[in-house]
Amino acid sequence: MTTLTVIGIFCVLALIIGVGILSSRKVKDEKDFINGGGKAGSLLLCGAIMGSLVSSQATIGTAQLAFNYGLAAWWFTLGAGIGCLFLAVVYVRPLRRSSCMTELQVISEEYGALPGKLGSVLCSIGIFISVLAQVVACAGLITVLFPQVSIPAAAVLSIAVMCVYVIFGGSWGAGMGGVVKLILLCIASIAGLIFVLVSSGGVSGLLGGLKHLLAGTDLGLIQKSANGLNNLNTASDVSNRFVNLIARGAAKDLGSGLSLVLGVLSTQTYAQAIWCGKSDKVSRRGALLSACLIPPIGIAGTAIGLFMRAHYITQAEVAALANAGLPAPQLPVLANTIQVFPSFLLNHMPHLFAGIVLGTLFISVVGGGAGLSLGMATIMVKDIFNKITFKNSEKRRTGAPRTELLVTRCTIAGILLVSAVIAATVSDTTINDMGFLSMGLRAAVVFVPLSCALFLRGRINQRCALLSIVISPLAVIFGSFLNLSFDPLFLGLAVALLICAIGYFIPRKKEAVLQGKREEATL
Repeated sequence: MTTLTVIGIFCVLALIIGVGILSSRKVKDEKDFINGGGKAGSLLLCGAIMGSLVSSQATIGTAQLAFNYGLAAWWFTLGAGIGCLFLAVVYVRPLRRSSCMTELQVISEEYGALPGKLGSVLCSIGIFISVLAQVVACAGLITVLFPQVSIPAAAVLSIAVMCVYVIFGGSWGAGMGGVVKLILLCIASIAGLIFVLVSSGGVSGLLGGLKHLLAGTDLGLIQKSANGLNNLNTASDVSNRFVNLIARGAAKDLGSGLSLVLGVLSTQTYAQAIWCGKSDKVSRRGALLSACLIPPIGIAGTAIGLFMRAHYITQAEVAALANAGLPAPQLPVLANTIQVFPSFLLNHMPHLFAGIVLGTLFISVVGGGAGLSLGMATIMVKDIFNKITFKNSEKRRTGAPRTELLVTRCTIAGILLVSAVIAATVSDTTINDMGFLSMGLRAAVVFVPLSCALFLRGRINQRCALLSIVISPLAVIFGSFLNLSFDPLFLGLAVALLICAIGYFIPRKKEAVLQGKREEATL
């Protein structure tokens, strides 16, 4: 890595740190910290959403998956964009009219304190797994760029930047940092896409390069032993894998897309951005802007992954060819596929620009972890801390401004510190596998009860809602051990829908309608 690359990286880091410090001046109380005081515009709201949603999986992960599966890697950003579209069109007005500050508050006010508290705990666990994945990815990126830095040191550096990103400015910091990152990421994506298309001779040239390298060649015929993928015997096999939205199977890829849609609707971080807006119209525009901008970033990442597949091989493929007594192509070797995106930047882009993009990539991962930690802290403080600390029901809802601001900041710091400790000892592979479980847990806990609370007020029996919140995530966990041909999230959603459908036909007695208030009074 050249001096210009390092300068580019540190210029971006300095810019983001400056934005974080500047945003702290806008925080006067906990409302400013949690939801920007409800004063954010559409661009700031879009920055808050994309700052968390466009992170390691949307950038590093998309290029990594495209290296092996091509167009199917688009599902993460495509599903995220569709989720933002549903958030804008269907959920903005009901969420804002609920006058709540967390999704679990919406559930608690409809079904009572116990469903809300259990949902808060389960949802926090799911979000924490994603925060942990972001810290691991961030630490991994640091060690790729600076091999001399140890994993523990990289994890500490990761959470330090995350703290600056969000802990001082809260929603303002996440939003303003997200806007800066959004601009840099869009420029990087456009530049990367243009380079790939020009250097490859367009889409047809890119596909031709893949077929030349893989169709019926020694490298194409050792894919099973090297990568656990089907061998590529013909040009048709190459097209079916790399130019196919459901290359991993319809159930797998469509399920991945749907899990992203429901994940956006079930995660506190993105609902929190909606509450930041000045009005319903502003919030809707911010979510719609996110829906338009996220999928193209995925297209750029996919194109980069395909370009790298046509010009690089992995260490595992070199070993498989050697075991088969075959020579390896004279191509650069990647130690593992997580290096796809960083290697593209370091080896194929101008040095200063590569540094700026790498810095942006680092901030993308940082923003994801910071935004998710803010959402988790909000749930823990609003839905757990306040209910334990304050006797008065209105205080439970609003909290004591100074105390709550301090507790929220300390909670964010604690979440990130625990994540760093775990990240220093847990492997990347384990965290990536748990990421799917995280998305399933959040959607299983929140999506169906929340939707019923917003659109079927007073219609669902409270005990059935409670059963849905408890049993649905257990179904997801159980399904993850069964090696199902589809995402275990579907099993959890089916259970939630069935239980809530039964609850729809069980009348809510007048006493049941007041049950939530009685539970609040006894806490």
